[in-house]
Amino acid sequence: MTTRYESAVDVDALVAIDTHVHIEVDDHGHSSLPADLQEAASKYFKADGPRPDLHSIAEYYRERRMAAVVFTVDAETNLGEPPISSAGIAAGAARHNDVLIPYGSVDPHRPDAVDRIRALAEVSGVRGFKFHPTVQGFDPSEERWYPLYAAIQDAGLPALFHTGQTGIGAGLPGGRGLRLALSNPMLLDGVAADFPDLRIVMAHPSVPWQDEALSVATHKHNTWIDLSGWSPKYFPESLVRAANSYLKDRVLFGSDFPLLTPDRWMRDAEGVALKPEVMPGILTGNAIRLLGL
Repeated sequence: MTTRYESAVDVDALVAIDTHVHIEVDDHGHSSLPADLQEAASKYFKADGPRPDLHSIAEYYRERRMAAVVFTVDAETNLGEPPISSAGIAAGAARHNDVLIPYGSVDPHRPDAVDRIRALAEVSGVRGFKFHPTVQGFDPSEERWYPLYAAIQDAGLPALFHTGQTGIGAGLPGGRGLRLALSNPMLLDGVAADFPDLRIVMAHPSVPWQDEALSVATHKHNTWIDLSGWSPKYFPESLVRAANSYLKDRVLFGSDFPLLTPDRWMRDAEGVALKPEVMPGILTGNAIRLLGL
């Protein structure tokens, strides 16, 4: 019988909710990325440490009084690598439901992608979905993907999209064929327009398209921005200004663990001009609303 995830997160006890945490190995040691991409990403991020499993991640965040949104990326068609099971991640999160919140990931190219989305939402109880257009090799603005977004919208769940450049494939010949332009946040503008009830999260400072991300978020109030993947000391000034003011209710703390740790993010954020009065929303309040916790 499939274990369905039900959250037991005590939001009042949390220091933060990390909305961007990768599960990169499963219980059997299988990785979500081919070996050459793992090595290139580690070199790019200068992160040579071990890739913790789900249980270890739960303990790590429990020690810090944080909750973590956890997911993998199913990119089997584009990378030729069998994915980590999103249903397995949801089942593991159910065993650690005081600190873990699972998202699902479905390769858009799968002929049964919509059915997989529905099963992950209805049977496994995932609380959102993760897409990485560059790694999965799809243009998110194309209407052929709209049935996927409709299924997620019908389930009342958010959709998290990688935006901006990526360390995946960086330094390999031709970037291993991965196309950065697929992760331009402006490609999500039409999706946000056509699915007004779909909560879309644009992950990361969207370098080199930060202004595009801020423009989409300003115009489409069903869009959000997470602050993962970059140390806060490197945040573009325009992003800090938006987080302090007109987007303060739709900006989310995220680390990109294990490639960037929440410890480093929090430490480096102390030197950034993020206003103290907006930090409770960034660290917990906005994610509580997004996730319906």
